[in-house]
Amino acid sequence: MICELCPRRCRAERTDEKGGGVCAMPALPVVARAALHFWEEPPISGTRGSGTVFFSGCALGCVFCQNEAISHKKFGKTVTVARLREIFEELVEQGAHNINLVNPTHFSHAAAEALKEPLAVPVVWNSGGYDRVETLRALEGKVQVYLPDLKYLRSETAERCSLAPDYPRFATAAIQEMVRQTGPYRLDGEGLLERGVMIRHLILPGHLDEAKAVMDWVADTFPPHTVLFSLMSQYVPWGRARELPGLDRPLRPSEKRAAEEYLAALELDGYTQELLSATEGFIPPFDLTGV
Repeated sequence: MICELCPRRCRAERTDEKGGGVCAMPALPVVARAALHFWEEPPISGTRGSGTVFFSGCALGCVFCQNEAISHKKFGKTVTVARLREIFEELVEQGAHNINLVNPTHFSHAAAEALKEPLAVPVVWNSGGYDRVETLRALEGKVQVYLPDLKYLRSETAERCSLAPDYPRFATAAIQEMVRQTGPYRLDGEGLLERGVMIRHLILPGHLDEAKAVMDWVADTFPPHTVLFSLMSQYVPWGRARELPGLDRPLRPSEKRAAEEYLAALELDGYTQELLSATEGFIPPFDLTGV
């Protein structure tokens, strides 16, 4: 395949065996872990866990990525589309509330094929937000819940932190397409998200204004009670971020508190996170479990 799945549109040749392009991944999906996950937001994890499938490779270059072992260093195992479908079904049998595809953008073609037949639980598209509208449209009807990041609205920050100055333009367009597909969010009788969009934003140290701008965009773009918003404070100086002034420190409690107060003032439906989550212990073990 000549790949144009993500906004990079690098047109790399990706074969079943050979990786290429910015993500450096082959055409067949590469998976690092598939297991029940209990650390997502309550409407995703529920009581039995989210059936989470971690894909390797990434089109972004986030300097603080906690999953760098798989996103940047390519750890993972290549599987067939048929095996990917089996993994989904095995997680459902284990009691998963949903099937949660983590960083699936560059494998969207394989995910779409594996989801030709509906599953018994919702499918969650858990991406960095750096998606093309055209790619998302090929998933319509196959994905019930979208869980995108909205990392930045300033090109300068996106360039410095993720090597993607066009991130704001693509992420905002992608999120609007996701909402078009799902409509307003809908919770079931157990409080689980069965359809809709939850937008995540990780507060970065020294970037409170960026967090406020993201929340303003969400409040201004969507009518009340259309989307859920997750304000995350789990930032840990990681990877190259340890060497960048300003990003080389944890989040301050005062920054977290100010962002949460802003969220409350906007009256966005959503969730906040304890600073206790800002530890390396919350990073999943990428050990090919379930693959």
